Amino acid sequence: MPQTDTGAATPQRATSTRSNGQWKVDGTTPLNANEAWKQDDGGLAVRERIENNYSKSGFDSIDGTDLHGRFRWWGLYTQRKPGIDGGKTATLEPHELEDKYFMLRVRIDGGQLTTEQLRVIGEISTEFGRDTADLTDRQNIQLHWIRVEDVPEIWRRLEEVGLGTTEACGDVPRVVLGSPVAGIAADELIDPSDVIDEITAKYIGDPELANLPRKFKTAITGHPSQDVVHEINDIAFVAVEHPELGIGYDVWVGGGLSTAPRLAERLGAFVAPSDVADVWYGVAAIFRDYGFRRLRAKARLKLLVADWGIEKFRSVLETEYLGYALPDGPAAPTPTTPGDHIGVHRQKDGRFYIGVTPFVGRVSGSILTSLADLLEANGSTRLRTTPHQKLVLLDIPEAHVETLLVELEALGLTAKPSLFRRGTIACTGIEFCKLAIVETKQTATDAVLELERRLAGIEVPQQISLHINGCPNSCARIQTADIGLKGQLLPDGKGGQEPGFQVHLGGGLASIGREEAGLGRTVRGLKVTAEGLTDYVERLVRRFLADRAADETFAEWAHRAEEEALQ
Repeated sequence: MPQTDTGAATPQRATSTRSNGQWKVDGTTPLNANEAWKQDDGGLAVRERIENNYSKSGFDSIDGTDLHGRFRWWGLYTQRKPGIDGGKTATLEPHELEDKYFMLRVRIDGGQLTTEQLRVIGEISTEFGRDTADLTDRQNIQLHWIRVEDVPEIWRRLEEVGLGTTEACGDVPRVVLGSPVAGIAADELIDPSDVIDEITAKYIGDPELANLPRKFKTAITGHPSQDVVHEINDIAFVAVEHPELGIGYDVWVGGGLSTAPRLAERLGAFVAPSDVADVWYGVAAIFRDYGFRRLRAKARLKLLVADWGIEKFRSVLETEYLGYALPDGPAAPTPTTPGDHIGVHRQKDGRFYIGVTPFVGRVSGSILTSLADLLEANGSTRLRTTPHQKLVLLDIPEAHVETLLVELEALGLTAKPSLFRRGTIACTGIEFCKLAIVETKQTATDAVLELERRLAGIEVPQQISLHINGCPNSCARIQTADIGLKGQLLPDGKGGQEPGFQVHLGGGLASIGREEAGLGRTVRGLKVTAEGLTDYVERLVRRFLADRAADETFAEWAHRAEEEALQ
């Protein structure tokens, strides 16, 4: 049965008598099929069946609830069957959309990798995943074309080097985002690595937190660039210096995007490093006990925070879960440097770290294996993934920097990207995702290459972020980009449909240049076809450069501009 703490006073329901499925208010009786199977047999239990049954008897032997539910607790989703167009996404059943292969998500908390681990991921990709690999904006690496028959061997290889896929998906605490320069940046306030390790060691794979209402996303950074997109996580800890208590963390709760975007709010509390894991657990437990479980569309922490308000949320955290009051604390200063860490930077120990970008996170097993070899040949055994689909390579001796930059270019990884190569991210898209409506990775890559050609020699005073998503769920964070594109099908003028996008303009987060985080603006009827994407972005950038006031950012201009200027 679900575990809840019933020793504290229970907040009473508001005037409505309709159950929201909150365990501490309504009891634990499941109110939908998803909640029923989670209580009947949790997601963690399916690993034994994968290892002992399904991997031996094949895809067709997999129980439907395991396949479309519990497999996610181990980082496995069925991928889209090739050849099914976007118009069928909303009309076909999961078994009609899916192929007999899996996307496998390798969990990388804090983005921290050794070259040994990177090589293992690369080898798994080439041997079992048709050489596929994507860097995600959650610091994971995703592989495709994985057969259930191969999963136990893949787990064995990953776990042999300290990696895994436990709770990489599902209604659980997902990967913990961490600063890619933790422990090595000369200007960081505090290294959060020990805190991330404590949380993951204590709570990942713990049955007590393995049945949450929905996914639970975490971010922790000690760097002043606030490089973990903290405003869109369920809980985030951002380093700050308290005038009396020293360096600790400012806490944010209730962020998330998808179809109902909401930015996180400051709790207003200061958390000492020694208390972070307890506060994290308290917030996760509030979500478990009070999160809305009746409807999955309402089952995110952001909606509980919106319903309660931040003052009540903090009060429940302190009185029911912590047993003590947190001190008030200041907000962290607005960042003055980008949080993607692209380029060459000196570490606190005198060596260098290098931030590099592929095209929209798309790499391959071969590239990852070659990168591991290249780093070791240049005196490094460590690297990091980032929340921006990039890589940060650590511990490079000064004498190797210039040579390494040339060798990285040959792998398709550049430390000197163009404006749009640096600022563009894209979700998996229709190539593999069952939810997608349009193609994203190649569309984004083609757009970047063409924009580089068309805008060559034109001085743009700031980085402009372009985020491309294949459906409304915003895995590519479209509402927080300067230019965010949400995939949909548009009339082609001939009685049919063609791939296109709804446009969001002027969003942004503190870590990518916004003084204050904000969601993008939508203009009624503003849509662009995939074929016309490059023309539209070029036209928009040129109009921005022509119309902007002195020192005005793209986001500021996009929010004040007349609709005609944004067409």
